[in-house]
Amino acid sequence: MGTVTTLDSRALNRAALARQLLLERADLPVVDVVSHLCGLQAQEPQEPFVGLWSRLRGFQPAALDELLTGRRVVRTHLMRRTIHLVTADDVLAWRSRHEAMLRQRVFGVYRRELDGVDPGEVAAAARAELARDEPRTMADIGRALAGRWPSAGPRPLGELAIAALVPTVQVPPRGLWRAKAGVQNVRLSSWLGRDVEPLPEDGADPVGQALARRYLAAFGPATVADLRAWSGLAGLPAAVAAIRDELVAFRDEHGRELLDLPDAPRPDPGTPAPVRFLPAFDNAILGYQDRSRIIDDAHRNLSVAGERVVLVDGRVAATWTVEADTVTVTPLRRFTRAERTAVDEEARHLTAFLTGDGRTP
Repeated sequence: MGTVTTLDSRALNRAALARQLLLERADLPVVDVVSHLCGLQAQEPQEPFVGLWSRLRGFQPAALDELLTGRRVVRTHLMRRTIHLVTADDVLAWRSRHEAMLRQRVFGVYRRELDGVDPGEVAAAARAELARDEPRTMADIGRALAGRWPSAGPRPLGELAIAALVPTVQVPPRGLWRAKAGVQNVRLSSWLGRDVEPLPEDGADPVGQALARRYLAAFGPATVADLRAWSGLAGLPAAVAAIRDELVAFRDEHGRELLDLPDAPRPDPGTPAPVRFLPAFDNAILGYQDRSRIIDDAHRNLSVAGERVVLVDGRVAATWTVEADTVTVTPLRRFTRAERTAVDEEARHLTAFLTGDGRTP
């Protein structure tokens, strides 16, 4: 057996930036980027626009709006039970594989309130409520179901129905550029005109295998623990084992095994990394259990607190906010003069995007 190559933190950083389209802006259709990234975390509706602006040359917000209104991209609960923007094809293929996790996470939060509640009965009642395909809020559904399960209460029932038991989408204008709209839900099957793909009856896990391949393409090299942290799914080691012959293995500096696709980009660690402004909850940070390739452990809490961050030399080096149409940067370390100049220039471009006609430089 040959020696396994060790990849240090900088090598992993450059690989992650390349996979995440953060080393240089890409010339790709927006739908292809959403697909490549395996979706964009999107519980804050405007944040994906900044994520796409930082990754795409010439990005125009109208392009994402058209995908949402054209039903080629949807907002839905998926990985980790958080709201993601995903392509229609991906949500139809992946939703059934996520359902057990979605259900378990809602029951985990509301174990006491939902004690004794039959999920199958709640699902049937919720489907009946949503059958007319009129957009409904989670609170609407929860109140309707609470008449039958009064001890559970509207909020737990609404979350169980909308976030777990019935595949739904959050319909526009929620999530459109500069739109301020509340969450309205309809059934995924009616919105897309197609049903979600069922799990195979033979116990095979083709979706898990596909997710592993797609995850590595967008985030690798990575550990199986990273894959689980990104997806929220248990049971993926078997899926990884099934495709093991397709993969190559490395080690990180701690001796942990990293898996990857053979032909995926792993740039030279010395490759320059431009300044990039990332939105709250960006994939590039939240896509790993071990985030040290891109953010220091001392600042790890920023990513889960919803802070927007700035990458300098590929690592989180500042936070940023927008006030009175001005982007303000707060460094986490001292910048060199060249770094400060580069950060200020990118901040000006971002300000123009957020306040002007919405174009990338």
